[in-house]
Amino acid sequence: LLSLAPALLICIANGIGVGIFRVHPLIMTLGTSLIGVGFLQVYQRTVIATGTKVPDVLAWIGTGLTGGIPNSLIVFVPVAAFILFMLGRSGFGRLLYAVGDNERAARLSGVIYWKVILALYILSGILAWIAGLIYVGLIKAPSLSLVEPRVLPAVAAAVIGGTSIFGGRGGYLGTIVGAVILTVLATLLTVLQMPEGARQMLFGLIVLAVTAAYIRITADS
Repeated sequence: LLSLAPALLICIANGIGVGIFRVHPLIMTLGTSLIGVGFLQVYQRTVIATGTKVPDVLAWIGTGLTGGIPNSLIVFVPVAAFILFMLGRSGFGRLLYAVGDNERAARLSGVIYWKVILALYILSGILAWIAGLIYVGLIKAPSLSLVEPRVLPAVAAAVIGGTSIFGGRGGYLGTIVGAVILTVLATLLTVLQMPEGARQMLFGLIVLAVTAAYIRITADS
């Protein structure tokens, strides 16, 4: 639970910066991510020096099986169900789409923008914390070098799944489909022995192509 504190601290800072001080989300999250990376690099040195062991429960969640089913999948299913319900059935989900689609109209409708943004970043931080714990259990060590290559594919999965980078459109089910497509693609590239750098270039091209297609379709409509 101690690891939840920095996750909440960073996401609250992001929510305040974006929601109250009107800092651009890209700039705000980039700044806090660099700060977080700096702390992680210091922590990695401590881990190497002290030989800190990953708790057995995290290793069990990350790599264990229950009835032949990966424990990480068992954790993912209820979390995914919660996100799908929240976005599709809850009032908070409707507020998120409203703010993302047209912030000004949402404000005029009485939506308190900064509260919605702050709640969104806090929820995102908690979900990122859960994913981080599972990932640490999978690799059995906190490693920055293994996480960085996953950033662009995560964006690509959302874009391929139909989420607009301009806000107001998209859904979690589409993101799951996008992630499955990228996983199949990554497996194929592994079989073809394509270097990691080439994979990153391909993922970047996918994001650009899908975004360009979305802009074209939006302009035509």
